[in-house]
Formats: sequence, structure tokens, C-alpha cells
Amino acid sequence: MALPVCLYLHGFLSSPHSLKAQQVHDWYEQHHCPHRLSIPTLPFAPEQAMAVAEAELQRLLEEHPNTPVLIIGSSLGGYYATWLAEHYPCSAALINPAVRPFDLFADYLGPNTHFHTGEVHHLETEHIDQLRRFYCPQLQYPQRCLLLLQTGDETLDYRLAAHYYRNSPAWLEGGGDHSFVNFVQRLPMLMQFSQR
Repeated sequence: MALPVCLYLHGFLSSPHSLKAQQVHDWYEQHHCPHRLSIPTLPFAPEQAMAVAEAELQRLLEEHPNTPVLIIGSSLGGYYATWLAEHYPCSAALINPAVRPFDLFADYLGPNTHFHTGEVHHLETEHIDQLRRFYCPQLQYPQRCLLLLQTGDETLDYRLAAHYYRNSPAWLEGGGDHSFVNFVQRLPMLMQFSQR
């Protein structure tokens, strides 16, 4: 099976060096098609992050016409991936996705330290307003999204995503955590979903 063209979107304060991003990178290397994968560094500000993600998705769609395109979004990256899947002809695999991050981020106002670089970013109310602009109150294309949840997610309440994506195909596992334990074992399922 040929792998889809893939855009991986990391989560809040994460990076292309996260474990899941590297697992996807290694998967594409092992299948000899790293040119089909893009893992951009998303800026801290949501508006800028979405601009980078959208531009990269447009590039992939133009460079690989008539080829399935899969977005893999983790946590906040899943929120961005949802908006993109609503606006572009592609599928999205959402790993413990944030559903309404603008409701949660009030608790994170002020300085936040990046997990990988140690850089300190200041979350402001403007960022929360930017996030709200990308919210889709009701999914028009729920079939484009594959939801992957673990009930042991200590960061996000998995039930919010289970309800929001209730019309989407889903894979729910008991236990685990926000990082999605054993994610690499689910990659074949993601690849198959993209070929539908």
C-alpha cells in the first residue's frame, strides 16, 4: 500500500521533535517516501500556526495531485487539523484532540515554557481570541476525521472529543495518557483510513 501524503501538526508547546512526530517520520523513512511527509514547526500564536499549516497543506495538495492527503493532528494540532479537514479535500487523524482550547487556555495565561526548546512564550487573551476563530461549531464533513482517544488522558477530558466527533469513525482505548501510549501501533490504521 502506497502511503498517503501526510501533514503532521504537533500540539501546544511541542515540536517536530516530539515522540509521535518522530515515529511518523521514521515510518515514512522505512517506507522510502520521506518526500510525502511534512512536519512543520508551528508558531506559538494560533493565527500564525494556522497560516503555516494551511500553506503547507496547500503545497502538498498542489505537488501531489490525485493522491490521498492525511493530516495527523495531536492535541492542539488536532484542533487545527479539524478546521483544515473542513475546508480542504483531505482526511484527518486526530490524536487526543483539543475541542475548545479557547475555553482551557485562560488557565495558561502568562509565561509558558516550551517542552523541547525551553523557550518561554507568553499566552495572551489575543491568542485565545485567535483560537476561537478556528472553531467549527458543527462538523460538515465528520466522515473526513478519524478520532483516536485514550481515556487516561490527563490533560483533556476525552468525553468532550467523543461527543464532538460522535459522527466520525473513532478508536477509543481505555487507559493511556495525553501522549497516546503506543501510538506507532495505530499508524497502519491511519494509513488505511486515508485511502478510503
